[in-house]
Amino acid sequence: MSISFADRSFLARVRGSATVVGHKQNSWLTMIDRCLAGSERAHQRADLRTIADDPHLLADLGLTREEALEQANKPFWR
Repeated sequence: MSISFADRSFLARVRGSATVVGHKQNSWLTMIDRCLAGSERAHQRADLRTIADDPHLLADLGLTREEALEQANKPFWR
């Protein structure tokens, strides 16, 4: 069974369940949340790198090519 990272409801359910249980944070759910967030961030930055040469799409986002590439080149954990 594969997990679709585009399924926003799945991410919301996982993030919503990573709550405090008896005043202790559920660490494995927090770890999964961080992994999913990093994966989502990496995909978004790859997509941003893909559109960096299209001035019309960048104008829609309000970014210059240099700003888009600067964001796209950041590591996924930042």
